[in-house]
Amino acid sequence: MVSPSGTLKHRAMDTEILEKPTAKKPETKTSKFVYSFHEGDGKNKQLLGGKGANLCEMTQIGLNVPPGFVVTTETCLTYLAEPDRKLPLGVIDQVRQNMLALEKATGKKFGDPENPLLVSVRSGSAMSMPGMMDTILNLGLNSKTLKGLIKQTNNERFGYDAYRRFIQLFGKVALGVPDEKFDVHFEEVKRKAGVKVDVGLNTKDLIDISERFLKVVREHTGKPFPEDVYEQLEIAIKAVFNSWMGKRAVDYRREFKITPAMANGTAVNVVTMVFGNMGNDCATGVGFTRDPGTGENVMFGEYLTNAQGEDVVAGIRTPKPVAELATEMPDLFKQLEGLRNKLETHYKEVQDFEYTIEKGILFCLQTRNGKMNTVAMVRTSVEMVKEGLITKEQALLRIKPDILEQLLHPRLDSSHKVEPLAQGLPASPGAASGHVVFDADRAELLGRAGEKVILVREETKPEDIHGFFASQGILTSRGGKTSHAAVVARGMGKPCVAGAEGIKVDVKLRQAEIGDKILREGDYITIDGGTGFVYPGIIPTVEPIFSEDLKTLLSWADEVAKLKVYANADTPGAADKALTFGAMGIGLCRTERMFNDVDRLPIVVEMILAATTEERESALNRLKDIQRKDFREIFTAMKGKPVTVRLLDPPIHEFLPTEDVLRDEVEHLQKLKGTVSGVTDLFSSLRLLN
Repeated sequence: MVSPSGTLKHRAMDTEILEKPTAKKPETKTSKFVYSFHEGDGKNKQLLGGKGANLCEMTQIGLNVPPGFVVTTETCLTYLAEPDRKLPLGVIDQVRQNMLALEKATGKKFGDPENPLLVSVRSGSAMSMPGMMDTILNLGLNSKTLKGLIKQTNNERFGYDAYRRFIQLFGKVALGVPDEKFDVHFEEVKRKAGVKVDVGLNTKDLIDISERFLKVVREHTGKPFPEDVYEQLEIAIKAVFNSWMGKRAVDYRREFKITPAMANGTAVNVVTMVFGNMGNDCATGVGFTRDPGTGENVMFGEYLTNAQGEDVVAGIRTPKPVAELATEMPDLFKQLEGLRNKLETHYKEVQDFEYTIEKGILFCLQTRNGKMNTVAMVRTSVEMVKEGLITKEQALLRIKPDILEQLLHPRLDSSHKVEPLAQGLPASPGAASGHVVFDADRAELLGRAGEKVILVREETKPEDIHGFFASQGILTSRGGKTSHAAVVARGMGKPCVAGAEGIKVDVKLRQAEIGDKILREGDYITIDGGTGFVYPGIIPTVEPIFSEDLKTLLSWADEVAKLKVYANADTPGAADKALTFGAMGIGLCRTERMFNDVDRLPIVVEMILAATTEERESALNRLKDIQRKDFREIFTAMKGKPVTVRLLDPPIHEFLPTEDVLRDEVEHLQKLKGTVSGVTDLFSSLRLLN
């Protein structure tokens, strides 16, 4: 139950979130806009954002983090509050000072045509919002520094691969060029080259793509791609700040009720680039210190060789499970295990971390508390207490009570005989049915109208977030368990199947090919996020079962609880379930609800409409026998726990049809009578003709 004051508090919070987003200048002005990773306070996430604070802390505890610095959330708010959107005076000066420090630490120089320094420009608010704000990689590349990068690495293909990535990402995020304008050229070059994935492209192909992308930028913006690296950096910082007020970020904060008191503004993290796409001895990946789907204490994650981080999280290629790294790069796998253990021991929480391997050197690029479904949250809470990492009180505080509702959701009936259409990766557990929708806007429209839909995409992008909220589940043909779709779905507790490569999605035709079968928009499917199977139609579900871990956690809650929870239960079955779920008794057994079953309701109606006392007593005697049996079973189920019974005093309208319903039925019978009469007349006429 929610107290009136609690209700008002939640309503006030919702109102605050749902108001038109605004940015306010921080109350206390400061001249300190930028902090290096060596000087930032790793506990101050409100100022440095979660990502920036963690980068500072990881640097200061000795992990191998690329050098960098953080532009604060206060700077973001001041910038957003300015009508002409100018960075506060002094910001760029401090950015330049910190870039000089990066040059000293790396031995490279920003904008130098011989030995260029490249950086990533990344977002990060006080609360994790995966994929909701923008990132730009490989910043600092231009026609001159590109030659220096190629000379530096002696790898022309790598140089142009980094260049085409930078042009597209900078063009999209900072200059507002739609992804589709780049994609059409990219797909055309791949088609000409006869390859399906970008790693199959040669240097000539990548040069062609880069030239096409530069032309796209000029055509869309009316200006050439910026060559000045400090101009690039300033534009990128502004673009990341602007993404705090972008639609997907605002939608995400509204959906998850993230108020300004919880996270206000995004920091900008400028980090020295390290490259996972310099060859097959390089890699990039995303890892969890424990399995976010089951909670099992094993390293979980995926990686790609010869790739950059965006390739993993964006679902552009389907990555490999991290276990394969033990075979492909055994020494690096051991280092990764060591990193995993250090992170969890230090933060005393399951971590979601990103890493890059550049020429045999492991770098940790970020860490944050891992988003898990409820099953995993419960299991990890119990196991981390047993391992001595956290206390029982901390275990209870890790879990928001409302997410336990996920454990009450049905799962697929294992006795079904339906053959799956396809199988992908089990990215977020749970089962869901709905009709297929191929774009997020339509999913939002239909979901708000009460339709149950499954969002089906080739790969999801952060821009699809509003479609996630409205969908029962998500299905993608590309991507892995750490892709954007999987991470966000797990955070929402929604089923997700990712990387179902047997499905060819055609958004324009609003259909998907699965072998020789065509799945059209509006067709019903069922996805099982626990197995990765995709089924045609709607498959029955069965009730969930309480795990032993959940029972343990609830017993710890009982030890410290000041309030006792009683259930509303009106039948023996409901009483059994209440006891299973940990109720201390039944606070309200509503007598009238005992008679709502289809085999009992007619007896109640007979009792109400009885013409004589004898008829009424006959009906009441039958109801008494039913009720006596129910009470016996309810009291037996509760095993001596208290049961509060409300005696029968039912409003008549709860058991009898309304006047409108009776009128509709009479009209229906009259029409039916007319139809029957018409058919009779027709048969009579036919007989006369014969």
